[in-house]
Amino acid sequence: MRNPFKLKKNKSFSYSPRYYKGEGNPYKIEHKLDKFRSTAHTQRGLLNKIGSAKEDLKMEGDKNMKLRFLIIVAILVLLFLFVIDFDLSIFLNP
Repeated sequence: MRNPFKLKKNKSFSYSPRYYKGEGNPYKIEHKLDKFRSTAHTQRGLLNKIGSAKEDLKMEGDKNMKLRFLIIVAILVLLFLFVIDFDLSIFLNP
């Protein structure tokens, strides 16, 4: 008589692809850009997240990135002020 609490075991097959001549496991699903991401293979936990954030801050990006970011933010703020009809003359001296 079968044990009612024991689950049925799935069948396993030893299939290998016929024409695959690459390296590694052909069934592993991984994104193409995972090797360039700093957050793709991080360990869990608050301290590990803080450590990876500190390492990301040490990495330098594009030299003009801060200037470009400030210009974009300024344009968006001015556009928002224009849309809500904000009067900019209060900042000018009469």
